[in-house]
Amino acid sequence: MKNLSQMMKQAQEMQSKMADMQTQLGEIEVTGQSGGGMIVATMNGRGEMRSIKIDKSLIDPEDPEVLEDLVVAAINDAKAKVEVRVQEETQKVMGDMKLPPGMKLPF
Repeated sequence: MKNLSQMMKQAQEMQSKMADMQTQLGEIEVTGQSGGGMIVATMNGRGEMRSIKIDKSLIDPEDPEVLEDLVVAAINDAKAKVEVRVQEETQKVMGDMKLPPGMKLPF
């Protein structure tokens, strides 16, 4: 029973750490780019868009598809960077605790 009690305590500590991490992720900002930096998308660690900057020279009413593609690319770049950052932060919180294969945190 002592082992079960210790496991429960560790689970509670982990839950508290994960809640703290979720709060911190909201404060982290990550930027993605496309078009050689002509479009910059900023997301927080939760994957919420914060801003997007578009160089005026890309705005062509006759060819909106190029701009659309570059916006999507910048957002996808930011999203990929957020995922890496979340994995890094999760690893810090988890320490040596191993998860079953395929299980990702935060849930």
